[in-house]
Amino acid sequence: MLLAIDIGNSNIVFGVYDEKNIIDYWRINSDPHKTADEYGIFFREALKSANAGIKEIDHIIIASVVPPLTTLIQRMTERYFKVHAIMVDEHTKTGIKNCYENPGDVGADRIVNAVAAYTIYGGPVIIVDFGTATTFCAVSRESEYLGGVIAPGIMISLEALFQKTAKLPKVTLEPPETVIGRNTIASIQSGIIYGYAGLVDEVVDRIKKEMAGEPYVVATGGLAEMIAPQTRNIKEINPMLTLEGLRLVFEMNRG
Repeated sequence: MLLAIDIGNSNIVFGVYDEKNIIDYWRINSDPHKTADEYGIFFREALKSANAGIKEIDHIIIASVVPPLTTLIQRMTERYFKVHAIMVDEHTKTGIKNCYENPGDVGADRIVNAVAAYTIYGGPVIIVDFGTATTFCAVSRESEYLGGVIAPGIMISLEALFQKTAKLPKVTLEPPETVIGRNTIASIQSGIIYGYAGLVDEVVDRIKKEMAGEPYVVATGGLAEMIAPQTRNIKEINPMLTLEGLRLVFEMNRG
């Protein structure tokens, strides 16, 4: 079995595969203050809930954008799983030509997203990932990672609004009944949700003008389910995109 782990700034998402089939997956908070043993115990119990024991894990692949957690999770996998994990970086075989000026600057999660999106939908394709940052990645018909856009994430903006204003309250993020808010909470919800929907559509429109063909637009990430339906450009939500990309990259590098 394969354990695929995506380490992000806000969440760690991991899933277990039996060949090409995902058995189960989990999302937990990224916490650099936890020890390798705490993570190991959590991973062990999660796998038990899916009837997959630690000893059944033969391979592990990791994509990470958080160096301190990378070291911690690597230590955990070697101690608990007795497996040396494949780490996705600019030297990993992906089948995608990285056209970034410095290929090492591209987050591993963005590359595995590109691999999965190109494999599933073909090219050209645009991936919108609603994570700690909201990222846009463009992949050509010829499987070239052209580059992308990085914008502040939704929760970062919401938290900044609360921290930098004296009277605005924290709110639960959900679509309001109308765009015009008739109270402070609804007004904030409208600004965040419809504001980001507008940001997505404008950025995607501009990316399309610089790409050949008609790109397919797919969304992933924790808040995709909330924002994507409010946009006109996003055609599909795929919450498994990053894990599926990790599985595909593993298949290319398992030797």
